[in-house]
Parts: sequence; structure tokens; C-alpha cells
Amino acid sequence: MREDMNACRLSVDSQYVELAVEVFAMLADATRVRIILALRDGEMSVNHLADIIGKSPTAVSQHLAKLRLGRIVAARQDGTRVFYRLANEHARKLVADAVFQAEHSLGDEPAHHRIDMTPEVPAAEAAVRA
Repeated sequence: MREDMNACRLSVDSQYVELAVEVFAMLADATRVRIILALRDGEMSVNHLADIIGKSPTAVSQHLAKLRLGRIVAARQDGTRVFYRLANEHARKLVADAVFQAEHSLGDEPAHHRIDMTPEVPAAEAAVRA
């Protein structure tokens, strides 16, 4: 509910429009979107992310560095290992909404409209988890 109120205050001349475009540019990469999807349930190491995404740890680390610079992910060091997590819930929601929009482009009823929801799981989260 609070999100709707905040969104209504945004205007076409908002000082954040250019920054929003930079966020979209940062997310205009399939590997980065996959990283965000992988991190939606909690933190992971670079090697674990690399296994899930199917990319080399070096490539994943480079993408994570960019996401970290954009304050989309945060890092925690534990000895020699670094664990990454989403910095806040907005990237998760943004990627979920982008996936939902992509489902709409296919023409038929999107999968996220067909999900039988339980009260404790929001529709956006259930569709991304499916």
C-alpha cells in the first residue's frame, strides 16, 4: 500500500529518472537478471552462483562487481569467501515484474495469472519461484 503512495509522487521531471534508466541498463543483461533471481532467497557465494547460472566464477564475479557498484547487491566476507545478497527487495521486484511483462508478450494468459496463490505468498514472488 505504501509503495502505491510513493509511486504516485513520482513525476516526469523527477530527479531520479536518469538514475532509473541506469538501473535498467544495469539489468539489461541476462546473466545479471539470473544472478538476481538466484539471490532472491538469500545469500550465496560466487562459486555457488556460478554453478546455478552456468557461468564461470570469474564471469559471475565481474557481473557481481557491477551489481555491487550499482548498489543492487551487497557482499559479506567470511574468511576467504565472499557471500552476496540482494541489497534490498526492489531489484527482486523489478526483475519479477520484468519477467511477468515478458510473459505477457507471448500472447496467451501469462503463467503468473494462472498461479493458485496462498495468502502468505504475494503473486509476484510465487510466479518467480515457480
